[in-house]
Amino acid sequence: MKLERKEILKALETITIAGEGKNMVESGAIANVVTFGDEVVVDLVLHTPAMHIKKRAEDDIRKTILELVSPEAKIKINSKVEVPDKPEIKGKQIPGIKNIIGVASGKGGVGKSTVTANLAVSLAKMGFSVGILDADIYGPSMPIMFDVESEKPISVMVDGKSKMKPVESYEVKILSIGFFTAPSQAVIWRGPMASKALNQMIFDADWGELDFMLVDLPPGTGDIHLSIVQSLPITGVVIVSTPQAVALADAKKGVSMFLSEAINVPVLGIIENMAYFTPEDSSESEQAKQFPENKYYIFGKEGARNLAEDLDVPFLGEVPIVQSIREAGDYGRPAAMQTGSVIETVFEEITKNVVQETVNRNKNLPATEAVKITTMAGCSAVKK
Repeated sequence: MKLERKEILKALETITIAGEGKNMVESGAIANVVTFGDEVVVDLVLHTPAMHIKKRAEDDIRKTILELVSPEAKIKINSKVEVPDKPEIKGKQIPGIKNIIGVASGKGGVGKSTVTANLAVSLAKMGFSVGILDADIYGPSMPIMFDVESEKPISVMVDGKSKMKPVESYEVKILSIGFFTAPSQAVIWRGPMASKALNQMIFDADWGELDFMLVDLPPGTGDIHLSIVQSLPITGVVIVSTPQAVALADAKKGVSMFLSEAINVPVLGIIENMAYFTPEDSSESEQAKQFPENKYYIFGKEGARNLAEDLDVPFLGEVPIVQSIREAGDYGRPAAMQTGSVIETVFEEITKNVVQETVNRNKNLPATEAVKITTMAGCSAVKK
């Protein structure tokens, strides 16, 4: 069997890359096609740093050749990401911060802040230097979760400028609007005022050297999210969802926002929180692993895992419903610090996956730039 280059190119004209109107051949994404008998080598060039788009494009090429040309074809795809030689620098970098990870959810009440806090202490236990920017302006939780409600950031001089020194707890540096308001005080601000306060916590702070800054984002897709992606070059985002359909629908919107052409921030993966309930007598033992019948899927089973598969983004792990997680958050000592517990193991595994996906992202994709919103329509995409 001998494959014909013309047939392969004709087949590839039937598919497009997500977000582009032209087919792969017309857009130049297919840089070259070479055939050797029943073997074909396709050179694929992408202009977007989104990992899920690369994977989907490669899958589409394989599927199309096998279906339209030959089911016996041996296919090799060489993929690379090309960016302009002189990319426009948008927004400001924060010197000393290596990775900025947003933790987001489409809806409230899914445990996003709890997951952020436990990711942070797990990273710190692994030896990384970690900071948390509590960007949930209207519902700041980090001061409570780290037992620093009564603390206030102090002012320090850095290179002749006055900077806020983040509050430190359990080897995690934290800044939150909750440090500047009374616990019972509601933050009644319009979007621009909230964004200004956020920028002060980002750029007027002495964060020092950080391996990871975790940004605890508010629910939804609004002003704060746009302010963050405009202000910071986000390395990637982690989406937190519970398994039920209502939460998954909103989580899908969150993923869609970050992967949109206007925002274009890599999604490192999805975490399923409140995945299942295990009775107290077995939650802290090996019984939970040995006897699946002890798991009760109160909010549905593997919904976030299935969503991750549907969206071609990594599934980072699942967190069970365990009373000690809630208690630990309320008492100001994140549950992942409970040495020898199932919860410690759960968050260690999830955190390792987050680190691995960050390494993969930094290895395979160019650095993310802060987004520049160019239209009065907010985050609407503009074709130039």
